[in-house]
Amino acid sequence: MNGHGVRKRPSTVLLTGALALMLVAALVVSLVFGSESISLEEVLEVLHGRFTGHPLGSGYDTIIWELRIPRSLLAAIAGAGLSLAGAGMQTLVRNPLADPYLLGLSAGASVGATSVIVIGTFSAFGVWALSVGALIGALGAAVAVYLVAQAQGGLTPLRLVLSGVVMSAAFNAISALMVFLSDDNRAATSVMFWSLGSVAGATWVKLIFPVVVLVVVGILMMVFSGWLDAMAAGPATATALGVPVIATRNGLFVAMGVLVGALVAVSGGIGFVGLIVPHAARMVVGALHRNVLPVSAVGGALFMVLVDIIARVVVAPQEIPLGVVTGVIGAPMFLFLMGRRSYAFGGRDS
Repeated sequence: MNGHGVRKRPSTVLLTGALALMLVAALVVSLVFGSESISLEEVLEVLHGRFTGHPLGSGYDTIIWELRIPRSLLAAIAGAGLSLAGAGMQTLVRNPLADPYLLGLSAGASVGATSVIVIGTFSAFGVWALSVGALIGALGAAVAVYLVAQAQGGLTPLRLVLSGVVMSAAFNAISALMVFLSDDNRAATSVMFWSLGSVAGATWVKLIFPVVVLVVVGILMMVFSGWLDAMAAGPATATALGVPVIATRNGLFVAMGVLVGALVAVSGGIGFVGLIVPHAARMVVGALHRNVLPVSAVGGALFMVLVDIIARVVVAPQEIPLGVVTGVIGAPMFLFLMGRRSYAFGGRDS
């Protein structure tokens, strides 16, 4: 754009590429940190051996390849997915303050996870029990919010927000009641740690489902990015542009529910990522979804990898829940970003 006082926005391709390079560097550096001290040189030797088909077979090789790489990749996947979900949720309810957990998905997942920790539900799934319980809880919450909103007249932004808030309160009460009635003194601590987010239990197998969901939802959002722009501008504008508003709103709701459910199932509840990263992306590249989505995804992945490093380092050898770190960093960062300048959301200043 030309004109006085109008800042030229950076190329989305170049910015996304730069963030991707930073992400790769952060992923490599993240492999250094953990309870076992491993130098960067040793990390690079292990990676070289694995990628050339000649694994070293040492103890460090196992630690890095089987434990630390899946963990760091899960952090990146969670960051990318939550950022996309945040951008989608803000468009769905036409509110820049919306986050991925607005629809009660995290609270519903907490009910499922708490039932596993306290009661032993889904114990037949073994190591997958917690993930299965959280996923079923999250998807159950999405269905409940959908039915409540539909019963009140349809998936309008206001009904979604109010339904999500009410159902979140109900699900949180159920989780609290289960912990209160439990005879296990460690239940509250376990539930709290899970609800604040962790990627410590990552394995290669556990990456498959969230990766598939993230890729599918991400591609669909990019393909229909023009519709999302129209939806952000309001239903009247979207209808005038030929966008099927009700079908798009329903489809976006389902996509956000599945995406957030898949992420919460493997990483717990991690706040602020889906709120601040899309905001930062819009401030840099503008409000168009074809620009916001890739920058948000890669930027969110980078942010979460850095957060995971901080969580491992600050009180080593213990770990801080990821949600604590994102809250401490995210709150002042969000205030700083919002204080810098206004930006367009859905074609208007927010």
